[in-house]
Amino acid sequence: MRPRHDPAGMVSSRVAAHLNRYPPHGPGRVLDVGAGNGLYTRRLHVDHPELAVVAMDISPGILREVPRPTLVADAARLPFADRCLEVVLAMHMLYHLVDPDAGIAELARVLVPGGLAVISTNHSRDKQELDQLWQAAARDVLGTPDVPRRISLSSRFPLEVVVDRLRQRFEDVETIDLVGTIEVPTPGPIIAHLASYQAWAEQTGVPFQAIIDRTAHRAADHIDKHGGYAITSHAGIVVGIRPRD
Repeated sequence: MRPRHDPAGMVSSRVAAHLNRYPPHGPGRVLDVGAGNGLYTRRLHVDHPELAVVAMDISPGILREVPRPTLVADAARLPFADRCLEVVLAMHMLYHLVDPDAGIAELARVLVPGGLAVISTNHSRDKQELDQLWQAAARDVLGTPDVPRRISLSSRFPLEVVVDRLRQRFEDVETIDLVGTIEVPTPGPIIAHLASYQAWAEQTGVPFQAIIDRTAHRAADHIDKHGGYAITSHAGIVVGIRPRD
């Protein structure tokens, strides 16, 4: 069971409301930075076919099924002139950058004054039950109370930090919290999620597979006792307007 949110619909509505308030000269120009599988691009194409939406990602392969026009480029160096776009999206992607702050600076650079930035990421407390599960299993395996935390890429640039950084460059910054509970009936989804971080976790030097195996046992015991494993999700969408001159 996943949280019942429609982030693509929320973004689509927010973009429309902004462009109605600040009508562009010509078609509204929207850049979906780190578009991935095109979830937000597709929604904008369907809801607002009058907009000029470009999907951009650093991976050419992932863009093959995304509606055109598409662009392969690095979010740290957007191939756009200053002040040329009405809206930029950066959905769950800034934490992939070496310097996320520089990524925000790029978003601000390419926006027209009064342009809209829409950014999403996870809160630092997202899926905290998995943090607790991982650390308990790691203590069992390592035999010490001091163990590395669960690897989470979004923790490099969590929601509360994004809000702070956006306020340094944008006006009317607003956060839309997306909080929910995922009820997992078997250990499988938990283990699959944790195992997806193996490449990064191994850099910490921990016996990853042994901890994963112990995590599976602990998760199974919990599910046997409680009928499921409840995991709290906490993501958010942050919007801000580039100051007008």
